[in-house]
Amino acid sequence: MMRAERAVVTAPGKVELESFDPSQPQPGQVLLRAAATLISPGTERAFFLDLDNTDSSYPLYPGYSFVGEVVACGDDVRDLQVGDRVVCPAPHASHAIVDARRCLKAGTDLPDEEAAFFNLLAIAMQGVRKARIELGESVAVLGAGLIGILAMRLAQLSGGLPVIGIDLDEGRLALANMIGVDDIISGSDSIVNDLRGRLGSDGANVVIEATGAPAQVVTAFQLAAERGRVILLGSTRGDTERVNFYRHVHRKGLRVIGGHEITRPLHENSPGYWTQISEHQVCLELLARGRIQAAPLITHRYAWRDIPEAYAHLANWDKEAMGILIKWT
Repeated sequence: MMRAERAVVTAPGKVELESFDPSQPQPGQVLLRAAATLISPGTERAFFLDLDNTDSSYPLYPGYSFVGEVVACGDDVRDLQVGDRVVCPAPHASHAIVDARRCLKAGTDLPDEEAAFFNLLAIAMQGVRKARIELGESVAVLGAGLIGILAMRLAQLSGGLPVIGIDLDEGRLALANMIGVDDIISGSDSIVNDLRGRLGSDGANVVIEATGAPAQVVTAFQLAAERGRVILLGSTRGDTERVNFYRHVHRKGLRVIGGHEITRPLHENSPGYWTQISEHQVCLELLARGRIQAAPLITHRYAWRDIPEAYAHLANWDKEAMGILIKWT
């Protein structure tokens, strides 16, 4: 019988490796063997530490960015075969049983480490897509973490001009600058005036809030121009206080759009709202064609045996940590 390993969060702040016996795939399913998985630094940290708005229950099997190989197929699987290299939203584990319809073949020219970014890129994409950016509209992205930087690049590809990254951390801003964002602003008490000065207007047409910090929602409202759109892409961990909706939203005519990925449709694409599998396919194409550069975003690599160390690193909130990969081979 095959033995496999997976990460399990047994209690807030405690992660272990757990051995298990993967079952044989049922009709419509495939059994995958992992090559690499990618930690989502914001969401996985929040669930690991049981932060606000997570509703965590334990044991918890984290992860949703998996690259691997098909090692067995159940009946009725037609589009995949043993040996295919695929990506899918599966946990941090050496093996996973998944619905074959959730898997996409990864091109041979795309390295495992870069293919692993398909899902985090899709999370950023669905938020940017909801913004409905028109060519030449100004975009401010608040937060230069992994999702924020991916959102900056996607906003550029969508026609945002200029796209401006904002963060308190100079190292993160340097990385945003390296990937080609049009301008950067170091977060301070003057960022609203700084942004208006750079744009020569009353604010950005689109503001994407990607920090997840409750207080920054107010900042996002302040950064937006009249009749602008504010996309709440980061999952806020707590309540936002002291919002003057009359001054910051109502009188400015803002549109505030919730950008959580669960708002995607299940079956059909529509303007601003594409299915998860459709966006995963686009993300793989962008990565394969070099439109999005994932390699510069990889900051840490851990062997699967060192998953507890990887999560300890994650818990410490290292601002230099971006793409944290788990290697299974």
